[in-house]
Amino acid sequence: MSKLCRQVSIETPGSALKECVFSFDVPMPDVPMYGARIRVVYAGACYRANRNRSASVCSTSSVSSIGSLTADMEGFGIHTSTPAHVGLRDGALFPGYEVAGIVDAIGKAAECTDGITVGTRIVLYPYEGVPHGYADYIVVPDFKCLVPVPDELPLSIAAMLPTGALLATNTVYTVRECLNKILDGPNKKDKATVLIVGTGGLALWALRIASHYFQQLPYHSRIRISVATLTDEGIVLAKEDEEIKVVQWTEDLYEKQLIERTVDACGGLVDIVLNFGTTSRSLHRSLQCLAPGGMALVTEEVGEKLLPKFAKKAEDMNVNIVIVPNGSIEQLKELVQLVAKGEIEPPPHSVYPAEEAQEVVRKLCNSEIKGRAILKFHNID
Repeated sequence: MSKLCRQVSIETPGSALKECVFSFDVPMPDVPMYGARIRVVYAGACYRANRNRSASVCSTSSVSSIGSLTADMEGFGIHTSTPAHVGLRDGALFPGYEVAGIVDAIGKAAECTDGITVGTRIVLYPYEGVPHGYADYIVVPDFKCLVPVPDELPLSIAAMLPTGALLATNTVYTVRECLNKILDGPNKKDKATVLIVGTGGLALWALRIASHYFQQLPYHSRIRISVATLTDEGIVLAKEDEEIKVVQWTEDLYEKQLIERTVDACGGLVDIVLNFGTTSRSLHRSLQCLAPGGMALVTEEVGEKLLPKFAKKAEDMNVNIVIVPNGSIEQLKELVQLVAKGEIEPPPHSVYPAEEAQEVVRKLCNSEIKGRAILKFHNID
């Protein structure tokens, strides 16, 4: 009889079905000929609604893609006659895209890269078709998606890097290119202001990553960073650097007042907005805070949803909306090293046993978890 292992499905919470976390026993996956089997140690906690309806919900608002539910179910011998138990409501079957673990076994014909062997600590790059990480074991077809994790970097922190932190990194890379044009181009300005919108882990990653990379620029003294936050907690966290200007976007104020408050806090209209919000209101407000020729950077998923609505408005306002995809595996490798060396400090995170996933999702829905929530599947200490 094949050895069984645990597979967890975190679905979209809803009033019709109180339970949103289900655990299954599935056969231990075979080691692929050219790939590897990974023993999952940590995975970032989030649930993901249908791609056409909403983004993933977690303490970092991470973004990731979804494969075919039908193919997944057929692969496990599960039929669609029991949708309440296989994640067919608005959720993906067996999600989980922020995975850190150790190499458990390697295929006989595999070509190992980066010195990866059995026992190597790794983080998984979220490529298209990435396996569902809420499981005791997963398999990858080859080594191109595996990034070694140094011993000095805890795997619980490494699990935060593949989606939210990587997206923030690529966003900062894009900002850096924009700053080159603004501060060192033919029509260069004396100073540039960057506004980061958000309070979750994604915005905090962007703030810390931006601070690190901007310090390396020859004109770093000419860059001002401001943060627009929706919560008191966000203000406390954003004030970790005295040079960071913070403005609270209190929703009970009129839009005009909020825009005036933001422009005043930033010392004028801003040149670049990193908008990690997901609403029309947030993007519309961000555009009105931009100077002529300014740029609002949004995630790929937000861009797909809102760009058709705002393209004409942005053109009329003489500003630009730039869509930023998730970063590359090369950026992930660099990020792993920077965090391991302590050059970039990760936002707060809390670790919970995978068995408590139901309670973790409940707390996420009620904003009861400060920082990132990480599920622990194996104890390797």
